[in-house]
Amino acid sequence: MSLRFEHETLPQRVRFGAGEAAAALAEEVERLGGRRVMVLAGRPEAEVAARVTAGLPVVHHHDEVVMHVPVPVAERARAAAAEHDADVLVSVGGGSTTGLAKAVALTTGLPVVAVPTTYAGSEATNVWGLTDDGAKTTGVDPRVLPRAVVYDASLLVSLPVDLAVASGLNAMAHCVDSMWAPRTDPIDAALATEGIRALAAGLPRIVEDPTGVAGHEQSLYGAYLAAVAFSSAGSGLHHKICHVLGGRYDLPHAPTHAVVLPHVLALNGPAAPEAERRIAEAFGSDTALDGLQALRSRLDAPRALRDHGLPEDDLDDAAAAVLPAVPPSNPAPVTIDTLRHLLRQAWEGADPR
Repeated sequence: MSLRFEHETLPQRVRFGAGEAAAALAEEVERLGGRRVMVLAGRPEAEVAARVTAGLPVVHHHDEVVMHVPVPVAERARAAAAEHDADVLVSVGGGSTTGLAKAVALTTGLPVVAVPTTYAGSEATNVWGLTDDGAKTTGVDPRVLPRAVVYDASLLVSLPVDLAVASGLNAMAHCVDSMWAPRTDPIDAALATEGIRALAAGLPRIVEDPTGVAGHEQSLYGAYLAAVAFSSAGSGLHHKICHVLGGRYDLPHAPTHAVVLPHVLALNGPAAPEAERRIAEAFGSDTALDGLQALRSRLDAPRALRDHGLPEDDLDDAAAAVLPAVPPSNPAPVTIDTLRHLLRQAWEGADPR
């Protein structure tokens, strides 16, 4: 069978090197002609941000970072950028920080240089997200794609192990969803397959040696591949579910993805045999779900939505909210009962096998 597809590669510079964040960041800001830099970093990342941006012409440090980027928070960051006449945005942190920088770029057109400190992957996509009154809205816009990303695995060695695991499994979800998302193509599948392999190799090393750079390097590499695949392939069922759960019930982003992932894989895997085969091979297992569950067991991964703030009484409401967002191209049929069952299993922390 001949191949026929369309694939768009996003224009972005990537700098990857442990211990090189400050020098690489300075070079990327200079390349953009930055003279008035606004640094966005939450308080937990303040020390790291100060260290890697010490040589930059910083005019403002902005530390109001909130999960899921509420609209009022975004508006205050935009006002700060205007007040300080910033010409470059530097984000130092996880997905919420990158998301805030994207929210500013969306309305100002200012270039972003991202320095990730988790495996969120937002830095490699042109997808933005904002939350308002319990509803999360996402969109695609070339203005929000960071012009450059500076990956430095040494910045992640202080990441708590449980957060590293949840964030890494969020990246794994980018890979798995990219196998059957609405715009997926063979290049996305190849990137996602290598991303799964790298994350499956790197994350257990982080658990075994949290302060070692090697596991973080492999995981950061895998997370980047995951994000590039996801950015091209688009949001599949998994991400539609998690966006509703995060925006509607203010659930923590990475643990929610980590919990929901095996349940979506259990649903879609049998209906997408080629994708299932690729995922299983990347894990080195007989089946995709067995490989994922074996990894989750080694990592002591988050298991149940009830552990992360979702009330049982909201399960039916969540299923009804997800149903209109289900991609028509999802490989397995999805009804309201399908979603109720999936969310119930995820809420209880049941083994989807």
